[in-house]
Amino acid sequence: MILFEEWGWEPLQRLLARIGRWPGLRWVEGWVRSLPPWAAVALFALPTALLLPIKLLALWAIGRGHVVLGMLVIVLAKVVGTAVVARLFTLTQPALMQLRWFAWTHAHWMQLKHAVLERARASWAWRVARVIQRQWKKRWRQR
Repeated sequence: MILFEEWGWEPLQRLLARIGRWPGLRWVEGWVRSLPPWAAVALFALPTALLLPIKLLALWAIGRGHVVLGMLVIVLAKVVGTAVVARLFTLTQPALMQLRWFAWTHAHWMQLKHAVLERARASWAWRVARVIQRQWKKRWRQR
């Protein structure tokens, strides 16, 4: 999870930021930015609550033999959820950080995340994957 969110957090957040500049959505982002801390917490938790039933339906589909459909729904829910949470966090971070418990949790989460990523990046598998990625990019540019 941490590795996926590390990969997807910024690009997906930027994509939703571009969408948020659409005329009908600008006011929504302004409203979200103006929320007080506890309302920001509630809004920040909303995507998880909304995606849970979708993920449960995906598990039900898998249990009924629709494995590919179920897995696609779970992956899509993860991508959409990460995008929405990343954008909401960017918009609500100033309000959220006013809550001491949230600021403390965020600081400790970031420490844990950086430690996990540091170990992952030092691993043999990560280094090999980076070499392969660079080779693919080089080949793509040459075409």
